[in-house]
Amino acid sequence: MPINEPSPNRPRIERLWQRELPAQLLPAWVGLAAMAGFYRVGVSARHLYWRMMKRQARVLTVSVGNLTVGGTGKTPFTLFLARRLQSHGLHVGIVSRGYGRARSKARAELVADGGSLKVSPEEAGDEPAMMAKLFTGPIAVARRRIDAIELLAGLGPLDAVILDDGFQHERLNRDVDLLLVSNERGFGNGWMLPAGPMREPIGSVNRADAIIVMNSGTSASAIRPSQMKKLTACKVFHASVRPRALLAIENGVWRETPLGLAGRRVLAVCGLADPSAFYSMLREHDADLIGVFEYPDHHAYTNADWQAMVNAMRDTDLVITTEKDLIKLERFPFPRDSLYALRLEVTMDGTDTRALEELILGRATAVSAANA
Repeated sequence: MPINEPSPNRPRIERLWQRELPAQLLPAWVGLAAMAGFYRVGVSARHLYWRMMKRQARVLTVSVGNLTVGGTGKTPFTLFLARRLQSHGLHVGIVSRGYGRARSKARAELVADGGSLKVSPEEAGDEPAMMAKLFTGPIAVARRRIDAIELLAGLGPLDAVILDDGFQHERLNRDVDLLLVSNERGFGNGWMLPAGPMREPIGSVNRADAIIVMNSGTSASAIRPSQMKKLTACKVFHASVRPRALLAIENGVWRETPLGLAGRRVLAVCGLADPSAFYSMLREHDADLIGVFEYPDHHAYTNADWQAMVNAMRDTDLVITTEKDLIKLERFPFPRDSLYALRLEVTMDGTDTRALEELILGRATAVSAANA
């Protein structure tokens, strides 16, 4: 259902994870903290198990992941990195779990090749299907990423594979582990789920070959000095993920159009774990955010959802959504020139870009020599 102000319940969750709690919530947090202790033990046991059972792919494998729940720009960064490696003449594929996709009997599914989507968004998962619109190389999904890599390797030349959200997929050995950290969100209170936002302890940064601090706005850094000290034990690079354009649909094809949001009455629609950065980007471009339809992450939109949005559009100029939501909303008959997505772009300065590429290309040479 629409809400006038974004995320009415999210501040309570954020206060919980930042330990800025009203007194009546303290007993609940104590229980969550105990559950977080059990979760941490389970994560540690899983790590030890897979350290002994890891598989090795016969191709350069680069993982892009994070330590916290919620978006840190993993998918935009995966696309950025894939294109950079392509520019060096590498044949690059992308592998994802395809979270939220319909079950398949196949061990791995080819989502796209040559920019052509081979399966429906429901079969691919929203993020892999969205990447297929924006990447010319092959994309595959599988629960076990090694199955997807073997599928891609059977299609033709393959020099490198990038795992989207692969840091916790420890059953597969990676040649390069890149860990993304949100500058604006940091690590919250540092507690494990469900008492905090951490999927793993912060000490897991030691598994990373490099840290990418992702900046999505102009707010002050939420990374505490003690946490930054742990990050700087690794190579630390900086990147920004910012809106570049709007995406419109024209005869089934996505095309870019200038942002031009200043003073426009906007209805925001999203299914994100943490949509706060999405709303901030709209407001930074002077959109008049008059209403929000906010759904759970990876939401499967229904006819009822679409009808509710159309009914709420009477006083709006535009409906703005995210790229991964557009892939699921484009099948609905919205009024002409009313539905757009915010097109995000990752940028890094030249020094960081060259250093990151040198790290990865150096590993690529070592993998090639080992497999010769």
